[in-house]
Amino acid sequence: MYTFNPGPSAVYPAVRGYLQDAFDEGWLSAPHRGERFTGLMRQTVADMKAKLNIPQDYTIFFLSSATECWEVLAQSLTPTKSFHLYSGAFGEKWFEYAKALRPASTGQQFGVDEAPEIYTLPLPDESGQTDLVCITQNETSNATQLRDGFVLNLYNRLGNALLAVDATSSLAGIQLKYIKADIWFGSVQKCFGLPAGLGIMVLSPRAVARLRSINERSHYNSLTAQYEKMLNFQTTHTPNVLGIYLLSRVLQDREPIKAVHQHLLDRAAKLYDYFEQATQLTPLVTNPETRSTTVIALQGAPALIDEVKRRALAQGLQLGNGYGTWKANTLRIANFPAIPDAAYEQLVQFFAREFS
Repeated sequence: MYTFNPGPSAVYPAVRGYLQDAFDEGWLSAPHRGERFTGLMRQTVADMKAKLNIPQDYTIFFLSSATECWEVLAQSLTPTKSFHLYSGAFGEKWFEYAKALRPASTGQQFGVDEAPEIYTLPLPDESGQTDLVCITQNETSNATQLRDGFVLNLYNRLGNALLAVDATSSLAGIQLKYIKADIWFGSVQKCFGLPAGLGIMVLSPRAVARLRSINERSHYNSLTAQYEKMLNFQTTHTPNVLGIYLLSRVLQDREPIKAVHQHLLDRAAKLYDYFEQATQLTPLVTNPETRSTTVIALQGAPALIDEVKRRALAQGLQLGNGYGTWKANTLRIANFPAIPDAAYEQLVQFFAREFS
């Protein structure tokens, strides 16, 4: 069975051996305040920075999920309000989480084929009342992506506000330009090729200075307390030790992000080219400039979508369901590093045989 579900998605086959090693080496009961665990944390952070090309002066935090990151950012870095720019369900959900905690927060939606024009957006003014501007770099629900140039141009217009980026389905899959934003976060059950249950947040020095200035300490996962613990490679609460161990092992065995990025870029180009020409389904996103590299959404009549998924599953190919507004008339195909090229060759053969 090959799974193309965009999350939780396929895990690397080597994870089976990593799990056995974790048991044999005693990691499942390792004290999280002990030197052995802090050594693991230190090495994992170093490997993340090296393999993903994260600047050395950025700070890495480990949380439970990207959803927890939404909440932590509202609690600890948004004393007044945030502004959210989104095209799909996950960006909108982030906006809803923020409004629940900071009711003054505002948002603006844009279309799947639209590259927003920076100079027309209602961005923060000089009053400094907007604390965060929030974007979803890769929208998993509809397979859209905001390009590097957009992120940079947005960052250059923000003044005092911090730029926060949800990169859940692109982190560790494409080469992100971390210096062009203040906050990046995601989860490991997508491009890291790991089981769900671990979130990662990356903060710039500017974001760290801001959280220390705000000094919010009202929650068990407040960023100020997390930052102070991470200075000694510890956490404010009992962490997902197994998840961090598995992450460490995957990072040690992976190629650097530049190679991973190019592989996924080449594979995505081939898949988009094929689906534009050869099947009864077509890409949901028609503008090449807004298409995701790591998630591909195909659209068609609901009955056809159901038939494609049913026949594919019978042949050992699990396709991802549509999501939100596009639930009934789309399916999604993950283009994640843990899924081998052979799986995509089999997928294309299936479509050529059954739905050309």
